[in-house]
Amino acid sequence: MSPILSFAITFYCIPIIIRIAQVKKLYDNPDDVRKLHTTPVPSLGGLGIFLGVFISITTFSEIWITSYSFPYYLATFVIILFLGLKDDILVISPWKKLLGQILVALILTFKVGLLIDSMHGFLGFTTLPSIISYPLTLFTIIVIINAFNLIDGVDGLAGSIGLIAAAAFGFYFLIDGQLSYALLAFTLCASLFAFLIFNFQPAKIFMGDGGSMLTGLIIAILSIQFISSAPFSKVHTIAASPVLGFGFILLPMMDTLRVFSFRMLKGRSPFSPDRNHIHHLLLDRGFTHRGVTLFSALIGVISILLSYYLAFTVDCTIGIIALIVVFYLYVGILYLTRKSQGNNALKVVQTEEERA
Repeated sequence: MSPILSFAITFYCIPIIIRIAQVKKLYDNPDDVRKLHTTPVPSLGGLGIFLGVFISITTFSEIWITSYSFPYYLATFVIILFLGLKDDILVISPWKKLLGQILVALILTFKVGLLIDSMHGFLGFTTLPSIISYPLTLFTIIVIINAFNLIDGVDGLAGSIGLIAAAAFGFYFLIDGQLSYALLAFTLCASLFAFLIFNFQPAKIFMGDGGSMLTGLIIAILSIQFISSAPFSKVHTIAASPVLGFGFILLPMMDTLRVFSFRMLKGRSPFSPDRNHIHHLLLDRGFTHRGVTLFSALIGVISILLSYYLAFTVDCTIGIIALIVVFYLYVGILYLTRKSQGNNALKVVQTEEERA
């Protein structure tokens, strides 16, 4: 029932949010240079996603009744939403957003105890000492939040990738009997599905930082819980859980790490805008927004299936390296077949970090 309620709330709230944004003139305005949309579009869709998720999981909170982590999860959702909404309305610097993300990550690691405390054989490492476990978990949470924030540059893209990843985690947790995390995953799926009805090209509303960072935060929670619990499951054991967890979010995770690395190697801020994200490369090949989203969703499904195969056929190290190699082969093909940017300049959408 929780996913149904989440869908209904988001589906009902989004038109109201659109109307309020129109009255208050809270738009993402076109500039005829970097943005594809030609009319002002509200960017407060994250509020509708939040309301669907928050109200639904609190309504069915009896599933979480034995978990002390529940109120802390809710607190991080509220913090990340208001951080994103402030950026959507007033615009804040990337470094201030980063500080807010660090606060959220600290709550999850130190108050909830959400930790990556083992590498499960990756590069020969197993149990990690606290001095490594805590920084690694903080880094992972922040990267995943930013991965969904930065991939939100094409109508429907972040929502579609988030929906697919959340559904994959949700099915595993449901099979494994971790009903609270299955509830969280499917509730997010339902809310994103309702939002995407209004967000596919031509978008009537954008997710904004509030929506993309909330999606990334929930996916980060699901990812770390999956990696930590799957190897010890009595129902469906997955010893190489990092391979599958990594595969579920391969596209946004690797795209963000790749772009951040290139920027820093050039002596630039990792948050400085450019046209090197995968959705930019697809736009340069002549894809429409809808085409970019559907093709990327297909790649997301393929990466999940590939990672599932690798998780049961090779060890953790080989599996993760194989996924990274496949990702860079894909990116290499896109670069080699990239069209002239001059013919596609007006197809570029201002991504979330470009507006920051």
